[in-house]
Amino acid sequence: MSLKKVSKDQPKDFEFNKKNLEEAKKAISNYPKGKQQSAVMSLLYIAQRQNNNWIPLAAMKYIANILNMPYIKVYEVATFYTMYNLAPVGNYFFQICTTTPCMIRGAYKLVDVCKKKISKKENEISKTNQSSWTEVECLGACVNAPMIQINENYFEDLDPEKLEKIIDKIGKNEKPQPGSYRGRTSCEPENIRKTLLENKNA
Repeated sequence: MSLKKVSKDQPKDFEFNKKNLEEAKKAISNYPKGKQQSAVMSLLYIAQRQNNNWIPLAAMKYIANILNMPYIKVYEVATFYTMYNLAPVGNYFFQICTTTPCMIRGAYKLVDVCKKKISKKENEISKTNQSSWTEVECLGACVNAPMIQINENYFEDLDPEKLEKIIDKIGKNEKPQPGSYRGRTSCEPENIRKTLLENKNA
């Protein structure tokens, strides 16, 4: 996997819009007086969502001022956790789980689809500037492997053909349906099965 890179092109300023400022205040209010810095992860996430899926340095400085904490501490959090993007990733960020359960059920076939349909290299934005992809560690949906995360949504029980259709829909500015692509509800057994085997003599 590629190391996380900080974008060379940085906006000079950043501030939360009215809606996100209220959301940030609400997140801060969840912590007792003197512990407001604990809201740093929530505020970074809000900033990323507002700024088209990535966090500029100006946003980290802005958050540092809001939380009255050193900028370097905000930077340390943003660079440590893989869920934060420090460079543009496009409107649709494809995260492909390639940890063991997904790997043995065809995750690298999904990687091949992303190389074919989005960009040849990981973390490289497509020619349309619409999407990019990366490999990630476990996303916690092992039962429904292989799966990917696109922005905030999970797409599970995939195969190459289904992923190609998802990417094609996004290319047409359509929103693909998240969830299982084998008709599961959550991670329940298919066809509403309640037991592993049926006892025909019962």
